[in-house]
Amino acid sequence: MAAPQPGKTPGHTDDWWRGAAIYQVYPRSFADGDGDGTGDLAGVRSRLPYLAELGVDAIWFTPWYLSPLADGGYDVADYRTIDPAFGDLGEAERLITEARGLGIRTIVDIVPNHVSDQHPWFRAALAAGPGSPERKLFHFRPGRGEHGELPPNDWPSQFSGRTWTRVEDGEWYLHLFTPEQPDLNWAHPAVREEHEEVLRFWFERGVAGVRIDSAALPAKDPDLPDFVEGRDPHPYIDRDDLHEIYRSWRRIADEYDGVFVGEVWLPDSERFARYLRPDELHTAFNFSFLSCPWEAARLRAAIDDTLAEHAPVGAPATWVLCNHDVTRTVTRYGRQDTGFDFATKAFGTPADLRLGTRRARAAALLTLALPGSVYLYQGEELGLPEAEIPRDRIQDPMHFRSGGTDPGRDGCRVPLPWTADAPYAGFGSRTAPWLPQPDGWPAYAADRQADDPDSMLNLYRAALGLRRADPALGDGPLQWLPSCDGVLTFRRSPDLICVANLADTPAALPDHTEILLASGPLDTDGRLPSDTAVWLRT
Repeated sequence: MAAPQPGKTPGHTDDWWRGAAIYQVYPRSFADGDGDGTGDLAGVRSRLPYLAELGVDAIWFTPWYLSPLADGGYDVADYRTIDPAFGDLGEAERLITEARGLGIRTIVDIVPNHVSDQHPWFRAALAAGPGSPERKLFHFRPGRGEHGELPPNDWPSQFSGRTWTRVEDGEWYLHLFTPEQPDLNWAHPAVREEHEEVLRFWFERGVAGVRIDSAALPAKDPDLPDFVEGRDPHPYIDRDDLHEIYRSWRRIADEYDGVFVGEVWLPDSERFARYLRPDELHTAFNFSFLSCPWEAARLRAAIDDTLAEHAPVGAPATWVLCNHDVTRTVTRYGRQDTGFDFATKAFGTPADLRLGTRRARAAALLTLALPGSVYLYQGEELGLPEAEIPRDRIQDPMHFRSGGTDPGRDGCRVPLPWTADAPYAGFGSRTAPWLPQPDGWPAYAADRQADDPDSMLNLYRAALGLRRADPALGDGPLQWLPSCDGVLTFRRSPDLICVANLADTPAALPDHTEILLASGPLDTDGRLPSDTAVWLRT
């Protein structure tokens, strides 16, 4: 059968991104092509047929650039060079081309807030000394106190720990994340010019879009004042001068028919919507839905709030259950607290994986039925649980900067199981993976699930296939229908309804002519059991 043509998927507009299903690849953990224990682009290329069969429209790659990997690649040393652990630029170009031939677009990750401390700009700034032009590309300042021994201000970190580090000549530099990630000075024209050139570099190599990391952070108050809770405007989050930056980026994207998705964590819906105006970003991640507990009323509120945020600017919503920073869905939904908050992560939190899996299956159908685009993190289609990494194998800086109390994010980054009976569950052939795979990992292997009609993998394949083929799914309107407490029921077209039962008791289904897909079997009376979802034809 001929591959679907990008942008021409049945049931979706020519603006493919408005209703796309996008698969997130964390390259280090997806597939190991050369057997050295680290995932790479050769491994991704070998699994492109799997992604095509899964039914996704695009792949978003977390950073694959040259990096010391102090923060999983979000400390970029060179945007024009693929990290040798992953391959080279030629391999990336072949991947983009081969994926496009299968109807799959490529989205890359850009990190505008900071670079690696190994970036040539920062190394030059350290060598040049105080007051130099090189240091003006960053935020270098003298310290406070009698001898400059105190940081220039008291800004809180996005991770635990300090936001300032002192260098040998006595000056301090700003880093909202780790010391290995110095913040760039976006008031400097060279910083803007460099990022615009990087965008062109990747668009010219065929990428279809760019995900913007920490998109609300790059602009800073030039005076770098102390942080005061509630002060408006915030000294480094969601500053108005960001919007002109993204307008200049949008003009570049429009030249290449490219799209943006921003990582924008903002509680103010009006401020959030500003990033989605027609001349700025195309889409932004929806974190209220991702972090919402498995509770019907709160999920409905999150859905309604998201759609209301997007409506004034005509932008499509994005939906995601998990990503490379967040506790995996099966584990989270199996815990007493089914929401997500970085501040509450702890070692040894119990989870009922059977319950979590049932809820994750229902959540998959609920999410894939919502209007807009959807992001699927690698391994979610296999129903992988969060892994508890032995303390001596943890690599995530969030763990170390918390003093060892935060388990970090490595538990959702464990290399994928592909083949149950192969070494390292088929992730690679010769060397143990960079993070240990838990006992029992082969039971989740893709090859085993492919042969099981009731597996999580086949549920996702069926749902994504229906979503691609049915004009009612993807972008478009949603109409809530009357339902019992704890049950979410909505119509996506005159003849397609999604019902998700989050109540403790079975729910009667509305009148229908056909069950298109269910996350689990109905009970003996034809009712929808608790923690189960269904798509109906009416």
